[in-house]
Amino acid sequence: MVNTDRNNRVLNNLAWLFAEGRLSKTGYVSILPVDQGIEHSAGASFAKNPIYFDPENIVKLAIEGGCNGVASTFGVLGSVARKYAHKIPFIVKINHNELLTYPNTFDQVMFGTVSQAYDMGAAAIGATIYYGSDESSRQITEVAEAFAYAHELGMATILWCYLRNGKFKSDKDYHTAADLTGQANHLGVTIGADIVKQKLPTNNGGYNAMNMGDSSYGKFDKRIYTELASEHPIDLTRYQVANSYMGKIGLINSGGASGANDYADAVETAVINKRAGGMGLISGRKAFQRPMNEGVKLLNLIQDVYLDSEITIA
Repeated sequence: MVNTDRNNRVLNNLAWLFAEGRLSKTGYVSILPVDQGIEHSAGASFAKNPIYFDPENIVKLAIEGGCNGVASTFGVLGSVARKYAHKIPFIVKINHNELLTYPNTFDQVMFGTVSQAYDMGAAAIGATIYYGSDESSRQITEVAEAFAYAHELGMATILWCYLRNGKFKSDKDYHTAADLTGQANHLGVTIGADIVKQKLPTNNGGYNAMNMGDSSYGKFDKRIYTELASEHPIDLTRYQVANSYMGKIGLINSGGASGANDYADAVETAVINKRAGGMGLISGRKAFQRPMNEGVKLLNLIQDVYLDSEITIA
């Protein structure tokens, strides 16, 4: 990042993020994200482990789990800022999709200001854009302005580069297609993200599928599917990395929902991300939807992948 236009205060906060936790000074990051209280409803998120209704336990899990930083809401981080903002980098998620509107709508809206995040001592802000949605143009404008102001104040920026459009589901769910998520990443780094967060790709050919019949969607080159990526998950993820300025802006993949094989799934995702040239993992539900000691174990397993010198870039 030293060759970018980021000012010294942004570089200092990025350096702090990369110097914390078990992955300190490795160039990789392990981040605990807990914004699901808004995004998925608090009851649905914390019923499995109600201790996380208390924001302090979220921060404790990140610290005891050896994370580089903790990403959460204005409310969660603001409620414990005086006690913890100097102990672990805070990443304040500034926009959310709330699920209380009936019927449910899907739109990321601002829940606070960049100045609030700065005043609580945050090292960075985070935001989500639903690329492909009807509201994406407004979200791009809002987030680009917020990121520019965050950089002016010296905070780093992390962007959740997600896709959201009902048409992206046909024969497959192309919300996780390498070509579409790769382009979402490319848009994200263009508006000033210092790190991009993306779901692990599970398929490819989103542009091709959207251009079936009479449809004309976007622009693409068939070499995306032949020369630039194979069907191998590492290759698909490598294409995401390539779209993030060939990895100059780091890619962190999300850990996904909690399931029956969380430990194995988390390690597999970390291996794919690392071998593809990614920068780390941001895993929440797999960690906090279980007893704290088990959550710490899961986060440590992820970190062990990045600490293992025998797991190399493919």
